[in-house]
Amino acid sequence: MFSVIFPGQGSQTVGMVKNLYNKFTYVKELFSKADEILGLSISKMILDGPQENLDLTENTQPAIFLASYSIYQMIKNETKYDLNKAIFYAGHSLGEYSALTATESIRFEDTLKLLKIRGKSMQSAVPKGEGGMIAVLGAEINNVTEIISNNNKKYQCFIANDNSVGQIVVSGKTNDINLFADDLKKAKIKNIKLKVSAPFHCRLMNHATDIMKNEISQSTIADSKNKIIANVTAKETYKAQEIKNLLIQQIESPVRWRESILYMIEKGTKTFVEIGPGKVLSGMIKRI
Repeated sequence: MFSVIFPGQGSQTVGMVKNLYNKFTYVKELFSKADEILGLSISKMILDGPQENLDLTENTQPAIFLASYSIYQMIKNETKYDLNKAIFYAGHSLGEYSALTATESIRFEDTLKLLKIRGKSMQSAVPKGEGGMIAVLGAEINNVTEIISNNNKKYQCFIANDNSVGQIVVSGKTNDINLFADDLKKAKIKNIKLKVSAPFHCRLMNHATDIMKNEISQSTIADSKNKIIANVTAKETYKAQEIKNLLIQQIESPVRWRESILYMIEKGTKTFVEIGPGKVLSGMIKRI
């Protein structure tokens, strides 16, 4: 009784899946196809860097998807692990697109195009340097929500990710994030400002929502072969139209990852198979 999960932004490293690229022709073909679709050498960026280019959101999103999907194909082709038997598929933020491609809801080509546009639109939704994100460590989500709510006249901050027990990510404009950080310090709550260039998963992303609504509406999306746990609801879906609506909402909605994991466990998941670069999600799940 297992579920399959795919990581999001932050898992990228130069050289990820290089071993698979060197070993398997079909991985090379996926990389080559991605270069052609995107009109840039995403393969060179992944394999050789530089890291700062790979870290640009518009490159990071298709790059992590390509790495994750390559690993997924390797597991299907080279092992006896039958991924079709998974109870659920899920992904963290952009990882949801990886999950939908693996379950044949979105085609590989379309996912790459959508993620390039998604990354670019999210990056440009707020001028560079005017927004950010902060990880709040060791506090419950209710405590964080209360601090934000009690100070809503002083600053506007938003829960962006409910990642695990004791790890909440908050988005906002840079000045608001700094004021929020001061309040956390007074309350002796540990926090870390994240190295991101925009305040993701909050209403400051409304420009990106407008762009992605148009792109997603025009994309061919089918019912998924396996049930998907959506970030927006932390519940299952497989219907094409609902998937489209949820992907549009996902841009400004918090990633309800902790609730998603608890839901999958409640419904019978005993093991999680993380498919992608790194082990970020596995660490979160251990804390949950």
